[in-house]
Amino acid sequence: MKLLHIGKANNLEKYAAPDSFLFQLERVSCPIGRTTDEYLAAAGDADFIIADAIGGVSGELIEAMPRLRLIHSEGVAYNRIDIEAARAKHVWVCNSRGMNASAVAEQTILLMLGLLRDVAGGDRAVRQGRQIDVKEGWMQRGDLRELPDCSVGLIGFGDIGRATARLLRAFGVKNILCAKRTPLSPEEEEAFGVRCCGLAQLLSESDIVSLHLPVTADTAGMADSAFFSAMKDGAFFVNTSRGELVDDRALIEAIASGKVAMAGLDTLDDEPVRPDHPLLNVPDAVAERLLFSPHIGGITAASFRRSYAMIAQDIRDAAEGRVPDRVVNPW
Repeated sequence: MKLLHIGKANNLEKYAAPDSFLFQLERVSCPIGRTTDEYLAAAGDADFIIADAIGGVSGELIEAMPRLRLIHSEGVAYNRIDIEAARAKHVWVCNSRGMNASAVAEQTILLMLGLLRDVAGGDRAVRQGRQIDVKEGWMQRGDLRELPDCSVGLIGFGDIGRATARLLRAFGVKNILCAKRTPLSPEEEEAFGVRCCGLAQLLSESDIVSLHLPVTADTAGMADSAFFSAMKDGAFFVNTSRGELVDDRALIEAIASGKVAMAGLDTLDDEPVRPDHPLLNVPDAVAERLLFSPHIGGITAASFRRSYAMIAQDIRDAAEGRVPDRVVNPW
């Protein structure tokens, strides 16, 4: 049996356990961004594909691979895999859900704290010799807040949202709101220390709004002008999920108007990000209120080791005639 890996060379060798089932397969590795013909020439007869979460697997490629049984995202996201084409051919699509929950939760807290303390602005001030001016400004205004001073709203409450709630509780945050399609039971709310509510209420009450959702037809572009207008004046916005959830122009306008105080973003749409991206070409007054990290929330070494353990189990199940655990396109 043959495996096509679309992504960074040697990831499998680096992160899979030495006794992994994956090492029993013939393996071919190709970088993301190649054409369908190039992938087919390299491993058109592959039984399995492992794909970088931002690499994608097209319907054209799926339809042209006669032996393909399973496509596995190397991460949690799978929106760049043609789910319908895979379903039509009875090809399982799986993701590594939960593999990076603790890592992304840590990145979420990092960005929240980075916004509250304006870490990037403080760094610039010290380098420019303005330390005392900035420090005295905070003291005179009296608006430097600690995380427990804030109400935090989590939109989506899957593995990452739950891990984030646990960390927020450890920081002493008392008011954690969550909005999700299926409300939690009272027992679950108590266990996680959260209160479920509608999206409108969450936006109007939260000092920090944080996205924890996959990209779907319903969620793409959900953080639009109406979304930001419904937020509490001067609230902070954090996105460690996917850039496609956010209308960039709407976010720029919300920051420029002061409706959103600052935004912390671990991901932007259309990655890899190009120099002409809207959020990289804004007036200085907006740029100073944006805190970026390079989509590293979920790429810790421990996360990838967990992912490759999941991938190996799912591919082994498919190879041996069982339905894998992490299927996202059931039929």
